[in-house]
Amino acid sequence: MLLGSELRKYREAKGISRSDAGHEIRGSESKISRMELGRVGFKPRDVEDLLKFYGVDDEELITTLVQLAKDTNKPGWWQQYGEALPDWFQVYVGLEEAATRIRLYEAQFIPGLLQTEEYARAVITGGSPGPDPSVEDRVAVRMRRQSRLEEEAGVKLWAILDETALRRPVGGVGIMARQLQRLIELCDYPNITLQVIPFSIGAHAAEAGSFTILRYPDFDLSDIVYLEQLTGSLCLDKRSEIDTYTMAMERLSVVAEPPVETRGILKNMIDDL
Repeated sequence: MLLGSELRKYREAKGISRSDAGHEIRGSESKISRMELGRVGFKPRDVEDLLKFYGVDDEELITTLVQLAKDTNKPGWWQQYGEALPDWFQVYVGLEEAATRIRLYEAQFIPGLLQTEEYARAVITGGSPGPDPSVEDRVAVRMRRQSRLEEEAGVKLWAILDETALRRPVGGVGIMARQLQRLIELCDYPNITLQVIPFSIGAHAAEAGSFTILRYPDFDLSDIVYLEQLTGSLCLDKRSEIDTYTMAMERLSVVAEPPVETRGILKNMIDDL
C-alpha cells in the first residue's frame, strides 16, 4: 500500500494516465490500479521502469523504492497467525512494522502496543460473542508487535490516551492495577511519550474517535492514517486527510496533560482502584 501510494503520487504529479503507465510496463490500466491500491505484488523491474517513466531521477530514491518492492514479496512474521487475524488487520500490522514514528489517540481501551498480556486477553475475550480459539494467537501478535518498541530505539511512539480508556475496568481490579503500573514503567522509555486527556477537557479535536498516524521517515514515504472498525479498517493517504488528522493530533497534544504529569496521574488512578 505504501509503495502503491508513492507510485500514484508520482504518476499524478506528471499527469500520466493509468492506461499510459500500464502500457509502459506491458500491462493494463487495471494492473496499475491494483498496484496503486496495494492489491497485487510488485516486480522490482516494473517499479523501476514506472519511476523513470514518471520522471523520477533520484537514484537513491529509486533504489529505496525498488528494495521496498522486493521486500513486499517476503512473508511477514504475522502471516503465521493468518487464521487468527482478519486480512485487513494483517495489512495494518505490515504497515506498523515498517513505520518508525507512530502517533495515536485512543478513546476506549489501552492501545495494543501498550497492553499487558492479561489485559490484552481480557479485551479480546470481552469483545467475543462466544469461545474464540484464536485468542492466544491474537494475544501473541500483540506482544510481538510491542517488541519493536523495546528492541529498536529508533522506533518512536507518542500515545495520547483519553481518561476513559484508562478508567474503563477491564478484567478486574488486579489486571487494571498491573496494566496502569506497566504504563508507569513505559514512561521511562526514551522512545515512548504518553499523555492523558482528562475528563475535565470536555469536547476536543478527536470527536470522531480513535486513530493512528504512521510515519516512514526512513523511506521518505507519505504518512498513513489508520482507522479501525469492527469488521474492517480504513487506511488514508491523501495529503488533505493526513493534514486533518495531523492537526487534530497536534491539538490533542496541547489540551492533554504534559508528559511529565503522566506518571503521577497513573499513580493516582491506581490509588483510586
